[in-house]
Amino acid sequence: MSTKIFSDKYESKVSNMLRGIKIWNSKGFTLEPYITSLQLVSNYTSTKPAPNSQNLPQLPVPKLEDTVNKYLKTVRPFLNENEFSNTSKLMNNFASEGGIGQKLQSLLENRASKHTNWLEEWWLNTAYLEYRDPVVVFSSPGLVFPLRKFNNQTEQLEYAAKTLLAAVNYKSLIDNDKIPLEMMGKSPLDMSQYKKIFGTCRIPHPKRDKLSFNDSKYVTVIHNNHLFHLDLWGSDDKRLSCDQIVQGLKKIVASSASSAKDAVGILTSENRDNWAKAYELLSKDENNRRSLADVERSIAVLCLDNASGVWKADESARRSLAGAHTIHGAGASANGGNRWFDKTVQFIVGADGITGLTYEHSPAEGQPIAVLTDFIINYIDKNTESDESSSSPIEPVQLKFNVNSEVSKMIDEAKNNLNKLVADLELNCFKFDKYGKNFIKTQKLSPDSYLQMAMQYAFYRLHKTPGAHYESAATRMYAGGRTETIRSCSIESIEFAKTMLNPQATPKDKLNALKNAVNAHKNYTVMALQGLGVDRHFLGLKLTALEHGIELPPIYADPGYTRSAHMRISTSQVACKCDGFMCYGPLVSDGYATCYNPRDSDVNFATSAFRRHPDTSCDAYRSALENSLQDMHDVLVQNTQSKL
Repeated sequence: MSTKIFSDKYESKVSNMLRGIKIWNSKGFTLEPYITSLQLVSNYTSTKPAPNSQNLPQLPVPKLEDTVNKYLKTVRPFLNENEFSNTSKLMNNFASEGGIGQKLQSLLENRASKHTNWLEEWWLNTAYLEYRDPVVVFSSPGLVFPLRKFNNQTEQLEYAAKTLLAAVNYKSLIDNDKIPLEMMGKSPLDMSQYKKIFGTCRIPHPKRDKLSFNDSKYVTVIHNNHLFHLDLWGSDDKRLSCDQIVQGLKKIVASSASSAKDAVGILTSENRDNWAKAYELLSKDENNRRSLADVERSIAVLCLDNASGVWKADESARRSLAGAHTIHGAGASANGGNRWFDKTVQFIVGADGITGLTYEHSPAEGQPIAVLTDFIINYIDKNTESDESSSSPIEPVQLKFNVNSEVSKMIDEAKNNLNKLVADLELNCFKFDKYGKNFIKTQKLSPDSYLQMAMQYAFYRLHKTPGAHYESAATRMYAGGRTETIRSCSIESIEFAKTMLNPQATPKDKLNALKNAVNAHKNYTVMALQGLGVDRHFLGLKLTALEHGIELPPIYADPGYTRSAHMRISTSQVACKCDGFMCYGPLVSDGYATCYNPRDSDVNFATSAFRRHPDTSCDAYRSALENSLQDMHDVLVQNTQSKL
């Protein structure tokens, strides 16, 4: 691509970073994924939500001098003395009076004066719509609900029906603006993301995809790779009851008893340009165009999956198996073709009890998804029923596709490519049950910063080298606010890890190092929440240079930049009250992904790595993480006891 803007793996795979964002609420720090009001009209089809309807302030452009000073501190762990001296000189020249940095800063400030949010259009394109790797593994997370045991197919379909009813109830709250306004201190947060989770679909196009926003009263149901249109309202405009939805699902199951010859849905797991070619070929047929449009406009997708064998696996393997099915469907021969990965929300209800969802990341982040998860679980567990029913339910309709030989070959290729992704992704999803956030709070420490430092410690004890570490912070206090990077690897985090591993260090030394590392992380988080980190600012300066035909400054090829931006640890906290968790793939080939749900007395972790890389192992990382958490607990308890 001639206008490629990313020079390293971190930025070229930036869509994988958008996992969760940190906000402050009355109960303390929590991570919530984030979405913006989107502005670029050419990237949308159908209805686009109104931008900045809340009249929020504009995203600031940080001062160049402040960014440079923060940046130099963050790159220090990755450079020796000579390298750091060279990087410091390079940055000082960049930011000096009359330097190229000052020119780019002025141009960026000029852009900011003309946009509600100077970053959002760029971010949407570079992080999502122009990203060409598959959304599967590389972008779209899976979210695992608590496992269920279905004794028969009717129980599976009843659960699926209740999931759909819960979803449309939640959608009604969104449509009627009844979702409580979220605040950060006294600042209201951008709520536009909630309007984008239902009815939204990503549409493949060469080089840059588009988003389609829709409102409808039906869902797409996929069973045995067959696609169906299922109306949730009858012809009398009355919503169906749970029993009526179950009857519709039974008809769908009965008419799709065998697997579809051509699993068209698996094409959505492909490289985006490959899928765009197949989409164009499919669209030449009028019947295919109707079917594609029908999926595009539905509220959401319901995937009725075949059995996974989850209850035959031992307890430690069940969570990882469930995570695999929500991320990628466990491959073409399992449920990988029983998906439409372009839809924002795909609910998954497996025959033997794996339940959850997969969501496509471009229109929304995890906050509405996490809230939706708890809403659904509460709805189902409380056996919520409605008296509403329709006197004239509409029969489900199968969506037919005419697949020619060329598209059929593309489907076969997509199957092979998905199977390779599945084989390469190692997952280890587990519950750490020794303690949870309540204990951390008793020590007057931020639970999120504490867990972030546990990951830093775990990585260092495994690899004996600093690990560049990504966590995202919400900038939702601004109109169209996206995210800023929290650089969790710091001088203090490495000193903490070294101190913990030093047999000569005293308990007090370890305690002081732990507190210094946690506080350093928390301080950076506060800046990032205000849009005052370093990564988005440097991205803006780079894009400004490219937009104006200015040669990229040498800072972007400097070891300080490339090493600190090669995020070997990609993390996010996605907190839900139920015993669920989110999972996704690593950001770089030699890295780990770690998504976590801290609860009162335990923490759910979902870790992943690529099997192809010899330096990473989920099993080893899990062990290091559990040992690190135990070490940190013991240091805190030991110091507390010594005071008694």
